[in-house]
Amino acid sequence: MRSDFARFATANAITQLGTQVTLIALPLAAVLTLGADPFELGLLTAAETAAFLLVGLPAGVWVDRLRRRPVLIWADVVRGLALLTVPVAAWYGVLSLWQLYAVALVIGFGTVFFDIAHMSFLPAVVGRDRLEGGNSVLEVTGRTATLAGPGIGGALVQWLTAPVALFLDAVSYLLSGLLLSRVRAEESPAEGGRGHLRREIAEGIAYVRREPVLRTVAVLGALVQLGNGMWAVGAPLFLVGELELGAGAYGLMLSISALGGLAGAALAPRAVARYGTGRTMAASAGATCVLYPPIALTGGDWRLGLFPVFLTAVALSSVVFGITQLSYRQRTTPEHLLGRVNASMRFLMWSALPLGGLAGGALGEWAGAQAVFVAATLVCGLAYLPAAWSRAVRKLDPATDR
Repeated sequence: MRSDFARFATANAITQLGTQVTLIALPLAAVLTLGADPFELGLLTAAETAAFLLVGLPAGVWVDRLRRRPVLIWADVVRGLALLTVPVAAWYGVLSLWQLYAVALVIGFGTVFFDIAHMSFLPAVVGRDRLEGGNSVLEVTGRTATLAGPGIGGALVQWLTAPVALFLDAVSYLLSGLLLSRVRAEESPAEGGRGHLRREIAEGIAYVRREPVLRTVAVLGALVQLGNGMWAVGAPLFLVGELELGAGAYGLMLSISALGGLAGAALAPRAVARYGTGRTMAASAGATCVLYPPIALTGGDWRLGLFPVFLTAVALSSVVFGITQLSYRQRTTPEHLLGRVNASMRFLMWSALPLGGLAGGALGEWAGAQAVFVAATLVCGLAYLPAAWSRAVRKLDPATDR
């Protein structure tokens, strides 16, 4: 079991490292290589996340019907092959924004299936009594990748161009798929209900709607992803375009903030053990509300230092919240519903991401990059208010999560 989880966690780290490189390289390929304007960059963000709108709900049904390990492997392979087309097109001089949109769309479809299967597969790998610890390890490995990824991605873009950076990301997806192929865990996909897609989708949504904590987290997550979609447009245009940070410096600042995520991943299991799920969720949500707004004051002088300092603090508090709410969901949701509930949560939350990208692009055309950056920061911070104030969250029994 330990060796299986080690392979599972290592595959997660490799995928996360490559993904962080893509988060830097893909928009910078559009901006620096193809000269994309704010609206075109917003379309790129929307393309990468549109899959959550298109297949986010049925993906949960299919993940519940199938064994999750093969889903993870195929999702990695498809994403890796899609990314390989970018450096090939660049080397032949035929790369276009339309190809980047298509690649982003394929990556988004792969990510939908991978994320839902990944969250649903973890209880089979570690057991439901060790979820905080398992999620904490995955968060540490992921945040370590986040710590290194943006800096590596920025340096690769600056030294070797964005298409080369995307080639290395493609390799990372294929390596992750290879490692996952060696993970062994007992799975129990649902046997019944085939052919009743709408009914099964409705069961997942109904569970989230009835469960007050999950309902609160879904509202919060939708607002956060709306802000993240705007952030994906505003941050590179404002920091790299207007403040004239180099790609390497931009990636380094994002990497520094990942230190907070590492601390949050280590802190979350201890906080839950001492204070319980409800108080940990409420306190971390309240802290995130307070820590986000100062990032909006980032400027071209000494205020540039506000960005990494407060983003690091936000990473700590938001990771504590994320691990706590995810472990609660994995532990309390019936096994036969876990894929659909995870899919419903992802759909309700992540469907706002492409809308945020489009809104950020439109706002950038009208008011400029700094306005998008400030608006995105404030939206992300205010999004945590529902959990900070929720009675359903605060009154959870520390012993039973009920």
